[in-house]
Amino acid sequence: MSSPRPARFTLDPAFGIGAVNPRLFGSFVEHLGRCVYDGIHEPGHPDADEAGLREDVLALVRELGVTTVRYPGGNFVSGYRWEDSVGPVDERPRRLEPAWRSTETNEFGLAEFMGFCAKSGIEPMMAVNLGTRGVEDAGRLLDYANHPGGTELSDLRAAHGSKEPFGIRMWCLGNEMDGPWQIGHKTAQEYAPLARETANLVKQIDPGLELVLCGSSSFSMPTFGSWESTVLTECYDKVEFISLHTYYGLDREKPDLDSFVASAVDMERYIEAAVATCDHVGATLKSDKKIMISFDEWNVWHSEPASPPARPEDDWPRAPRLLENSYTLTDAVLVGSLMIALLRHADRVTSASLAQLVNVIAPIMTEPGGPSWRQTTFFPFAQASRYGRGRVLRVEVDSPTHSTERFGEVDLLHATATHDEEAGTITVFAVNRSRTTELPLEVDLRGLGDVRVVEHLLLTDDDPAARNTLTDPERVAPRAVDASAVSGSVLTSTLPPLSWNVIRLAVTTAQKR
Repeated sequence: MSSPRPARFTLDPAFGIGAVNPRLFGSFVEHLGRCVYDGIHEPGHPDADEAGLREDVLALVRELGVTTVRYPGGNFVSGYRWEDSVGPVDERPRRLEPAWRSTETNEFGLAEFMGFCAKSGIEPMMAVNLGTRGVEDAGRLLDYANHPGGTELSDLRAAHGSKEPFGIRMWCLGNEMDGPWQIGHKTAQEYAPLARETANLVKQIDPGLELVLCGSSSFSMPTFGSWESTVLTECYDKVEFISLHTYYGLDREKPDLDSFVASAVDMERYIEAAVATCDHVGATLKSDKKIMISFDEWNVWHSEPASPPARPEDDWPRAPRLLENSYTLTDAVLVGSLMIALLRHADRVTSASLAQLVNVIAPIMTEPGGPSWRQTTFFPFAQASRYGRGRVLRVEVDSPTHSTERFGEVDLLHATATHDEEAGTITVFAVNRSRTTELPLEVDLRGLGDVRVVEHLLLTDDDPAARNTLTDPERVAPRAVDASAVSGSVLTSTLPPLSWNVIRLAVTTAQKR
């Protein structure tokens, strides 16, 4: 099949979206399956440090470029008893964990999480339990975690071995409270005053905290829009963010690959609808404040091939293997596209969390007592975090399209670009959504002065189902290719079918304006 006409766009530093907030490259650690236990924490592993953290995993986390981690959930947080997770480990209680039908040993708790953040160079993002608990408990947790000393709970933290306060600045007011699956699920009318009262208390303790209000658990929730309107009307002046969550997967019985690869269309519509709702509430309240988006759960998540056999009623295992998706090249291209969608809205999406970090729908996999490895989805995230810094430039594509069952006509090219003025670099991130044809690309650089190609990094494979596994951990990896060139003021490139592309440019003599 012949190549389509070139896709085109123009880059000009005079036209930008906004600065990239480093929090855009966050992740998520929940007490679910093997994310914590046998994931980041495995005492006795050959690579474990004195705190039981796997050094091989820590190295991969640093390589991934994670900037923040949301903790401890997720559904888990709606039954979370934070005091179970502090103090001497051998005195902590074992409890049933109903959200994921597991036993929680509390071997890994708040101090261990803060130690993990310190060793990984990560900013912690803490969620409070507004499912089975509420206002008072949130205040007690904040006192324990952040107060310097001189109170019962801050002195207790010091007695537990953490003299200095944890200094957690970003707090989530519950998790997915709109979801009927959530422990302590609430209507918008029930959640809104609870969130406001909690925000009032914690900001009386520390006015500088940044708070995330629960938004809808997905764009498809029947209450989307009305939920946001209700809870924001009640809490607008008390919070800085509202959360969005989304996952994309294939229907295994009727896979629609073209729609799946184009799922960022849905993510962008979701973001824009949420922003419109936020701004409508702000206008109604006559406020000049803008609520930002914390997209603090997003990923590819395929359902299990078949329902697992029902567990016996008395079977509550510790760290069972749950949601351990093995990701393909196709999944990695979509993760790259979703990353592009977040960057394209960097003016309002200023925090995001890839869910999750290790083993559970994760870019990093481990085996107990054995190795760790990078899934295919590791690479687009790591490259976006490394190179997607500075300011996002406005990219309006003129692209060939193809038809999808779910989204109609969709551009084959999905792209964005970042300009790091201090480093003198432009980075183009581009996905070719076609599964069958290569896509020529032309980028007008007229506003940039003298530009040269530093490198073109490509992630693709002849087999769209190729994946990295325990036995073949390096099957899929990005490689440098000679597929881009600058002639005059035009960048030309060729994007292979179903590919994630990072084209790095050096700007040597930017024009004065």
